[in-house]
Amino acid sequence: MVHYSKLLKIVIDVPPAEHDRELAFWSAATGQPLAQFDRHPEYHGAALHGQDLWLLIQRLDEGQGRVHIDIHTDDPAADMARLEKLGAELVQQAHSWQVMRDPAGLLFCIIPERPGTLNDTNAQRWD
Repeated sequence: MVHYSKLLKIVIDVPPAEHDRELAFWSAATGQPLAQFDRHPEYHGAALHGQDLWLLIQRLDEGQGRVHIDIHTDDPAADMARLEKLGAELVQQAHSWQVMRDPAGLLFCIIPERPGTLNDTNAQRWD
């Protein structure tokens, strides 16, 4: 089945003790405010000026800092199956997205996108 996906976000995962300092740093480093999300207050972020890419700062409940990417897709099941064939594995379901691990052990997320928002002009088509 035809579906679309695109790498849309870089997410910096930060322990609680480092969160405010990291948020201030990346806001200053990018030159723009990183607003808190209403539905998920553990996230602050914004689209980066002049790019089709977002930067998010995620406050972790526990664990060490790391960076991960978010892949947005109009068919999460199809994209998960495609990526599993390439060697990824599902770690857990979180909210409406799936946390996966790539072959090197690095985390990334598959995020559902509203139908019709991804197409040949703004995303990768998978047949």
